[in-house]
Amino acid sequence: MERFEFHGEDIRLRLEDTSATEIFGHNLADTVSSGTLIFLRGPLGAGKTTLARGLIQGLGFDGSVKSPTFTIVEPYVTQKGSVFHFDLYRIHDEEELEAMGIRDYLDTAHITLIEWPEKGAALLPSPDLEIELCPDGHGRIASIRCAHDKDNSMMSTLAALIERKSQLSQ
Repeated sequence: MERFEFHGEDIRLRLEDTSATEIFGHNLADTVSSGTLIFLRGPLGAGKTTLARGLIQGLGFDGSVKSPTFTIVEPYVTQKGSVFHFDLYRIHDEEELEAMGIRDYLDTAHITLIEWPEKGAALLPSPDLEIELCPDGHGRIASIRCAHDKDNSMMSTLAALIERKSQLSQ
C-alpha cells in the first residue's frame, strides 16, 4: 500500500498484490462498526473476496473465510460483532433476494459486505462505504468512497490509517 491519493471525495489506493489487498482489508477493520454496509465492486478476480477476508479477519475472526459465491451469504461472528458477507454474482433477479430475506440481514446490529451489489440495487439501501477494485498489472487500484459520511469521519480515519501504515512500511 505504498501510494494513495485523494480524487475529489474518493481515496485511491494502489494495492501491489493479493497480500496488500488482504492487509488493506485488515486495516479497514479499524474504521467500521456495527451497522456499516459496504459495497464491494469490480470485475471477476479483482480481489473483492480477498479484501473481505482481510476485513473479517481484521475484525477478529480466527477461522477460514470462504467465498460466498455458491452459498450467497456467509455469516461470521467476530470480536466486533456479526458480519454477513454476500456475493450476489449468481443472483438472477431481485425476487431471489427478497425470498431469502435480504432485508433481515440489513440490520444495524451487523456489519454487512456485499459483492456485486448492482444485482440487488432496487432492494439495497445506500452503503456507508463503496470500494471498487480495478485490476492494474499484477495489483489493483482500490477506489474508496463514503456514500453518506456527512462529517467525513470515516474517510478521515481511513486516510490517516493508510498514511500511518504506509509511513511504517517505508
